[in-house]
Amino acid sequence: MVYKYQHRVSYAECTVGNHVYYSRYLDILERARGEMFRELGGGLLALQEAGTIFPVIGVQVTYKGMARYDDLLTIELFMNQLVGIRINVGFRVARADGTLLAEGETRHVCAGTDEKPKRLPKELIEKFQPYITPATHVP
Repeated sequence: MVYKYQHRVSYAECTVGNHVYYSRYLDILERARGEMFRELGGGLLALQEAGTIFPVIGVQVTYKGMARYDDLLTIELFMNQLVGIRINVGFRVARADGTLLAEGETRHVCAGTDEKPKRLPKELIEKFQPYITPATHVP
C-alpha cells in the first residue's frame, strides 16, 4: 500500500523557465511526509514533543520530467526500510495524468531530541505496517 498526498505547484516553486526548481521537490516531500505522519496519528510535532525526531541522513532523487506551475501532483510514499533506528521513505511524484516526474528515497534515523540515535517506537512501526514494501524487514 502507498500513502498518497496531493500538491498543487505554486508559482514560488518554479523557475523563470516555468518548471519546479529541483530542490523544491524536497520541500514538497517534506510536506507529504508530514501529512503521512499526521494522518497515521499524532504528527511529527507530537513525536518531537515526546522526545523523538527523524533527521534526514540521505536523499536520492531521479528526475524523470518537469512539473510546472499549477500542475496537480500526486506524491506516493511507502516504507523501504523500517528497522532498528532506520526509516527510509520511498517516493514517486507524478502529474495528474500519471506521468512520472521523480522517484527516489529519503533516509532518516530515529533519534531523541538530544540527537542520540534510538530505536523506532513500536507503536510507530505498527502504524506504518500497511506502507512497508515487501523488501522491508521489521524486527
